[in-house]
Amino acid sequence: MKRLTCALFLVVLSSRLPAQGADSSAQLQRGVEQLRSTVGKWNVVTEFLKPDGSVARAATGTYEFSWIVPDRVLSGRSDIPELKQTAGIRFYVNETRGVIEMVSVARDGRLWIMTGPLGEEQRHTQEYESAGGGTGQLRFTRYNVTDATFESRMEYTEDGGKSWKPGNHQMFRRAVSGAGPALGGA
Repeated sequence: MKRLTCALFLVVLSSRLPAQGADSSAQLQRGVEQLRSTVGKWNVVTEFLKPDGSVARAATGTYEFSWIVPDRVLSGRSDIPELKQTAGIRFYVNETRGVIEMVSVARDGRLWIMTGPLGEEQRHTQEYESAGGGTGQLRFTRYNVTDATFESRMEYTEDGGKSWKPGNHQMFRRAVSGAGPALGGA
């Protein structure tokens, strides 16, 4: 009886594995496509937002991404000259954990790690110590994605994710070779 129960369990389990494998494969493919669509140079407008969502300040810059390991690891750089800000960026697929991670570090030396499920457009940072002595976390969401543009929204929480406040909004436009920056309105 024990063997029959064990055999039935294995049959049921194996019948579910192909569906999970297909889901996992589709998520991996969506994650890889996200990285592929990011390769290249981008002109970016970053709007720093007030707590009410209105724009406090805007700055222009560039982001550029290229493959280190095709379909798995991207290397990138962000430059915002008017803020004297440069950061090194890596995006990578962690197939075993089923996530895409992004790491970023700038002149201040602070390493940010942003993690999100494969195939999804949202990533969260690790928790950090907030100015008030508690903890905070950042959430990044990419949306309105086309071949030539996408937007990114950064929000933050200091109450464990019960509420999220606006941090910044970025508009990415693919840079056109030989042309000036394509920033601003449509």
